Amino acid sequence: MNPPENVRIGYVGLGNMGAPMAQRLLVRPGGLTVLDTRAEAVAPFVDAGATAAADPAELGASCDLISVTVLDDAQVREVVAGGNGLLSTARPGTVIAVHSTISDTTATELAAECAERGVDLVDAPVSGGAPGARNGTLAVMVGATDEAFATVAEPFGHFAEVVIHAGPVGAGTRMKLARNLLHFISFTAATEAARLAEAAGIDIAELGKVVRHTDAITGGAGAIMWRDSTSQLDTGDSWYPIFSHVRDLGEKDLSLALELGERLGVELPLATRALTGLGPGLGVGTGSAAHSYASEEHA
Repeated sequence: MNPPENVRIGYVGLGNMGAPMAQRLLVRPGGLTVLDTRAEAVAPFVDAGATAAADPAELGASCDLISVTVLDDAQVREVVAGGNGLLSTARPGTVIAVHSTISDTTATELAAECAERGVDLVDAPVSGGAPGARNGTLAVMVGATDEAFATVAEPFGHFAEVVIHAGPVGAGTRMKLARNLLHFISFTAATEAARLAEAAGIDIAELGKVVRHTDAITGGAGAIMWRDSTSQLDTGDSWYPIFSHVRDLGEKDLSLALELGERLGVELPLATRALTGLGPGLGVGTGSAAHSYASEEHA
């Protein structure tokens, strides 16, 4: 493998995420080759000094590291292992990085197929959305061997602030799915909170301003994600008083919100589940507020 600074990168998929990610690779000395089905997406890169490839096979023949940002599993499989795909020409030692969010089994299956040709496939989904891509502040979760991770870490640092080696191939996707599980459950919780606020006569647009402001200060849900285990905590653990305090505050506020919901006739299923699940999830067990609410047959 070439020294990291001489690695020639290929980029497949210049859409909403791929284009700004690839744009940040233009400054690397190793050079950039790009591919997209839309000529208008490719043209700005060629104007900026990149080389355009006609198909995945042409790109695969000339690059050491190839990033793939396409729509779904089917497109990833076609780009990587199709009849005219990257594998048809990629040299042994090439690394193919899939940034698309796909099934972890697709990643491991393709990695095994690539390994037969001496090629490393890594799953490297990203988090941070289009703004993170434009600003170069993404987080990348990489499933890879140690050797392949060493190849991708520096290039990925051009479009990401956080590059995590999540584990072997497939681990990057599993981490991304866990991260997005939190993301979309949080969105669902936000809709529940909005229903309660609206029923209470609150301007939910103004509520949104408060949520965005305070989450930026407190860190949102990520503020509790410091432990390396989900096991229950011993009372002597240094985290125990901290998470017990979080539980007590949370159960108090959840109980008050549920009581308000009952008065207004608004069902709050996520809040009900959170009341009994917060403490055990934090590793400190259910607190007195949850027990009190349940004893009053509200649960």
